[in-house]
Amino acid sequence: MLVQFMVKNVLSFHDEAILDMTAINAYKEHKCNLIDNGDKEKYLRVAAIYGANASGKSNLHLAMFYFQKIIMESLNNVDSESMSAIEKYYVPFKFESDKKNSEFQVIEIIGDYEYKYGFEYNDRCIVTEWLYRKNLVSKRTVIIFERTTDYIEFGASVRKECDLYKDQVPEETLVLSFFNKLKMKTTLFNEVYSGIMDTFVLENDFFENPRLIEAFLPPIIDFEKEKLLAFLSAIDTGIKDIGYDDSEKKKRFFTVHKGKDNKDYPLNLFFESEGTIKSIMLFIYARTAILKNKSIFVDKLNIKLHPLLLKFIIDLFYDSDSKAQLIYTTHDTTLMDKRYFRRDQIWFVQKDDYGYSKLMALSDFKVRSDATFEKDYLAGVYGGIPYLKEFNLKEDK
Repeated sequence: MLVQFMVKNVLSFHDEAILDMTAINAYKEHKCNLIDNGDKEKYLRVAAIYGANASGKSNLHLAMFYFQKIIMESLNNVDSESMSAIEKYYVPFKFESDKKNSEFQVIEIIGDYEYKYGFEYNDRCIVTEWLYRKNLVSKRTVIIFERTTDYIEFGASVRKECDLYKDQVPEETLVLSFFNKLKMKTTLFNEVYSGIMDTFVLENDFFENPRLIEAFLPPIIDFEKEKLLAFLSAIDTGIKDIGYDDSEKKKRFFTVHKGKDNKDYPLNLFFESEGTIKSIMLFIYARTAILKNKSIFVDKLNIKLHPLLLKFIIDLFYDSDSKAQLIYTTHDTTLMDKRYFRRDQIWFVQKDDYGYSKLMALSDFKVRSDATFEKDYLAGVYGGIPYLKEFNLKEDK
């Protein structure tokens, strides 16, 4: 479960920006919107991020993508001529001559522990890296490892096993990536690695990728067709059946609609609306997340979706038996309403005149629980909107 994601000096986020999924205990509204982990803290199931065009909200999503890619790829630089992961994904703030180090940190709850993991890097090396573990019962925090350019220091729980390999970790490779690939008695590194990757980072055009459909849709049709059809019926697509033909090299997907004559008429899946195809892919990811307690971070979730369908998708994550989470960026303000969201679930990204993006929560403002969120947002009370000036397409007289 994602508790917090921090980014610093990446893309338009020059200063530290923190997306915090910890609920504010003082807010009593919409308790069903929270995950109760059995301790004092509760966590948000859904977070919505608003902002003007080019404000940087998609950069926060992209930062999470880069964070995961560095972890996945930092050990893959076997060819000295190929670009390293840190070189590829070192994208510091551009509008300053002094290029400083970039930094990521994530806090995740995995089982009975809270892990804090992060690293600082540039295009040449990992500057610092750290991993701490907090026992959620005893509240005791221990060091798993700390790393600088000069040394790697392991905590007592893994020191004996890890010290054998610490001199083999290249300067451009993360300790987490290195030890995740080794066969070891401890599974701690594998668990933290998997926990970070349990957040699906989906681009806004993910549903347009036929390879994703070919990979993920067949098993759903084979084993969960009834559930998918019930979903498609619930969102009023008119689809009565769905299937695929794999008799040829390339799979052919089709849906079935009922005509006025009560006959069945097949239709190539890719002739369906983009909103329908996106909904099918969201069903696949959402069902996986909800059943396996994973998180989804989607850029521009509202694109191709009617506001009522958007709310329908969001409501799927308010499942009391799951710890799944949904984080999404959007321009659609129709759901920015106290009837649907708590004040700590709504976030804004604002960019200043010099290109610096700032991430703020609605809870950072003094906002009453009965305030009209959408009206105040569009009036510029919270920032995160474009400041438009007068403009005339006609030639000046």
